Amino acid sequence: AHRAALAVAPHPGRSGPTIACIAGGLDKPYPPENAPLQAEIAQVGCVVTEAPFGTVPQARHFPRRNRLIAGLSLGTVVIEAAMQSGSLITARLAVENGREVFAVPGSPLDPRSRGANNLLRQGAVLTEGIADILRELPPGTPAGFAESASGWGGGPEDWAALDAIRDRVVELLGPSPAPIDDLIRRAGASAPAVLTVLTELELAGRAETLPGHRVCLLGRF
Repeated sequence: AHRAALAVAPHPGRSGPTIACIAGGLDKPYPPENAPLQAEIAQVGCVVTEAPFGTVPQARHFPRRNRLIAGLSLGTVVIEAAMQSGSLITARLAVENGREVFAVPGSPLDPRSRGANNLLRQGAVLTEGIADILRELPPGTPAGFAESASGWGGGPEDWAALDAIRDRVVELLGPSPAPIDDLIRRAGASAPAVLTVLTELELAGRAETLPGHRVCLLGRF
């Protein structure tokens, strides 16, 4: 996908057409043979990671990387995924952050398609071509999308409100898993705002989302 995007890259000096989210440090391309590709993306696009230099990618780092992908994207397209695929983690995070989820149907006899087919059963947009994606993603500026998707505009007043919601969420959470729907109700805030806070807490390693749409706190501030 990155190579296809680079094939239509604008000339240097303009925003690039692709963003790569990696699980390790910027100096640790994975797999190593992708180093030239990563360098090319950095020239015309952007390479994003929250891992410090020297971090060698490990399996446990990829769900956090997937969270970045879901948050930066207008939508997530799952083309092929087994039931244990990391793509399903990205799809779940996309739903939690108010993004669209698309899935390409596959043979019910192919284990590699079961994850995508299951997403379709759960309401993902059936995708057979680019037109299916464009139809679900209305045009608009990134700023306009961010405001409509998250429910807050990002101004000083919004940040102050989010700080208060964060304090309330941390107060309500504990080591025992709690349903996210109950947490939203008890926090007295909008679902997008609470989900934004939970994403921040997960990125900081302070909270963990569990099966069954539940969440628990991993440590106190």
